[in-house]
Formats: sequence, structure tokens, C-alpha cells
Amino acid sequence: MEKLPKMISEKSGVIFSKNSCCMSHTIKTLFLDFGVSPTIYELDEINRGKEIEQALAQLDCSPTVPVVFIGGQLVGGANKVMSLHLNRSLVPMLKRVGALWL
Repeated sequence: MEKLPKMISEKSGVIFSKNSCCMSHTIKTLFLDFGVSPTIYELDEINRGKEIEQALAQLDCSPTVPVVFIGGQLVGGANKVMSLHLNRSLVPMLKRVGALWL
């Protein structure tokens, strides 16, 4: 899907999510609690959400939600994001791309 690279790079933090996914909710809450305002795409609510989900799967995003991009780079899903957070690597990464100013 040719639209995906533009979606990924439009903001320093991008989350592909589904409202029905509890792990998506956890990752969105984590970012918002940090004071980060990521672009959030709810794939179960937007037009062509299924097509976007298939494009994410082609990028080896498994599961396909949540999927986080920081600074236009694929970070991964909930396990990777939480691992970065627990290793105290997530905040510096967000600061580096200007998503967090603390």
C-alpha cells in the first residue's frame, strides 16, 4: 500500500491500533501518560483499515496491532515497546525524535 509510508512519517510517533485490542489501549495510554501526542490510526474504524493492516503484516508486523513507529522507524508491537520502556530506552528514543521534551 503506497499510502503507508506517508502515514508512518507524518508525525514523530505513530500507533496503529484497534479499539477492541487491550494491548493497543495499554500502548496508547503509556504514550499519552508520557505526554506524547502520537498519531493514532484505529484500524477497526477508518476506511481501508483492513488494507492497512495487510500492509503492516507485509512489514513483518505480527501481530498487526498495536504497531508503533517512532521517527518513521518501525519499533514493533506491545512486547517490544514495553521492553524498551522497562529497559529505560523508550523515553530517550522519544526525546531523540522530538516527540517528548522532558
